[in-house]
Amino acid sequence: MTNVLFVAAEAVPFVKTGGLADVVGSLPKTLNGHGLDVRVVLPKYKSIPARYTAAMEFVASITVYVSWRKKYCGIYRLRHENITYYFIDNEEYFGRDRLYGYWDDGERFAFFCRAVLEMLPVIEFFPQVLHCHDWHAALVNVFLRAFYKRLPEYRTIRTLFTIHNLRYQGIFPKTVLTDVLGLGWQYFRADFLEFYDQVNYMKGGIVAADLVSTVSETYAREIQYPFFGEHLDGLLRERQFDLEGIINGIDYEVYDPATDQQIFVNYDLDTLDRKRENKLQLQELLGLPVKHTTPMVAIVSRLVGPKGLDLIAHVLDELLTYEDAQFVVLGTGEEKYESLFQYAAWKYPAKLSTNIFFDDKLAHQIYAGTDMFLMPSLYEPCGIGQLIALRYGTVPIVREVGGLKDTVRPFNQYTGEGNGFTFSHYNAHDMLYTIKRALGIYHDKLLWQKVVRNAMTSDYGWQHSAIQYIGLYQRLGTR
Repeated sequence: MTNVLFVAAEAVPFVKTGGLADVVGSLPKTLNGHGLDVRVVLPKYKSIPARYTAAMEFVASITVYVSWRKKYCGIYRLRHENITYYFIDNEEYFGRDRLYGYWDDGERFAFFCRAVLEMLPVIEFFPQVLHCHDWHAALVNVFLRAFYKRLPEYRTIRTLFTIHNLRYQGIFPKTVLTDVLGLGWQYFRADFLEFYDQVNYMKGGIVAADLVSTVSETYAREIQYPFFGEHLDGLLRERQFDLEGIINGIDYEVYDPATDQQIFVNYDLDTLDRKRENKLQLQELLGLPVKHTTPMVAIVSRLVGPKGLDLIAHVLDELLTYEDAQFVVLGTGEEKYESLFQYAAWKYPAKLSTNIFFDDKLAHQIYAGTDMFLMPSLYEPCGIGQLIALRYGTVPIVREVGGLKDTVRPFNQYTGEGNGFTFSHYNAHDMLYTIKRALGIYHDKLLWQKVVRNAMTSDYGWQHSAIQYIGLYQRLGTR
């Protein structure tokens, strides 16, 4: 049996800010189904719901060094859905309202990474593979190499580092090297932690990892070029033979229109007509004209520039003025985009419902009740929204980039192949043309039923990707 420890900053159902939490919360279940022992370690945040913290079992308390400072570390354990979770406790670092965005994030996650390595003898679980996710966990690889590899129990541990989003790297002033990390200046060099005269946690995690993965095949290629590489493209080209792209999946038990308790009416491939009832009740809930023949287009997203919102802003008036369609927006983000959609909803109340918050139940209802899902990203490592939309028979309209290109195949009305609509150039009118084409095909009921069925039969559960991860773990065993 292969023992694997996932190290991450978030995981559903405990805490979530983005797609990372979905991956860490669902992939271990599938891997364990293949005979592995996969466990997960997370910070014990203040925001974890009380029903979970009440069920946690105290394991031990240890001392963890943050450079020269001694810090308390509590270790808690929780068994949830047949997965063992460990939680690193320190009120000073994690007893806060938010997960990230503090001036001392560099110190908080340095403590977390060091604590992960220090806790292994206490929990009596020495993994063969430490699978670390994004910059918050990157220093595990660095500390393992710097402080622990000479110890017998740690010598055989191998590391896999998964990049979920290269844009967020954990970059801090170089003073953290000695004052927080406790490392000598020999680590502050261009081929390790140094990054434009600062310290880059993700860079260190990539350099020190045995293997590197990212969350789609196309993104693995893209990040080796300057536009997508966020100034790490040279390093990633250097490690290209140790870099593999594995597409994310979604939890098909959580996202299943046949059993989802959060949607209005359950349906499957044999009862697709029931999807219409979800639309009618969603229109009523949102205060839009209730009319089943009007196509509905969903945007469920963080409202930030990289999600392609500049393209939408450029043609939104044209869409709302001339197209017989309804749009629904759910999410929060930059003020200029929030204001854009709020103003448009005021101007076109019968065409657009703007919801500047996030509500999981409403998200499920939107996936089930709308006809199309718009995701015109500037870049997209994998994307979760389009995978959920496919599962619910809500046809994606996406730009051919990153994981969107790997999961959404353009519909060919002559052959009947494809599960969505795509465009390649980051251009508002290319997007507009694609939306209009989708709206046109929507009114051909036979063609539309074909693309919806293609969407719902697309398989983006975790089984195939889990086998690829197992292959990487086996590859690590040969090193």
